[in-house]
Amino acid sequence: MARADRTEIYDVPVEKFYQAIVDYKKYTDFVDGVKSVVIEKETPDGAVVKFTINIIKEISYTITLKHTPNKEVAWSLVTGDMMKVNNGKWTLKDLGNGKTEVNYNLEMEFKGFLPGLGMIEKTLVSTNLPMTMKSFSKRAQEL
Repeated sequence: MARADRTEIYDVPVEKFYQAIVDYKKYTDFVDGVKSVVIEKETPDGAVVKFTINIIKEISYTITLKHTPNKEVAWSLVTGDMMKVNNGKWTLKDLGNGKTEVNYNLEMEFKGFLPGLGMIEKTLVSTNLPMTMKSFSKRAQEL
């Protein structure tokens, strides 16, 4: 299982960063590899969202997300064609003066055995994670 935990500070108000995270429909516009997003259910407290991403091959998965406005968005895997585990959370801390401390925590595991799968998992959480966080920061600055 691959795990990642990264914290960064961005010059973006916490409300804008939170809005970038929960605007799932827009992920195809700014998150690299996201091909489609289907919101199956959405309430103020959370959502159930199906993502199709293209990383070496196209995979789909559905996650349940729980929202704590301007503080946290946590998720867990409902179902996935190749994923066994996909759990994580964004934790946001308002530092004042338009700065936000952002923590991204992810735990991921794929089903079955595929040569090089461990390396794919590690690349997803270690290399793609910094790029993903920067994409969300850029999107939040545009809001």
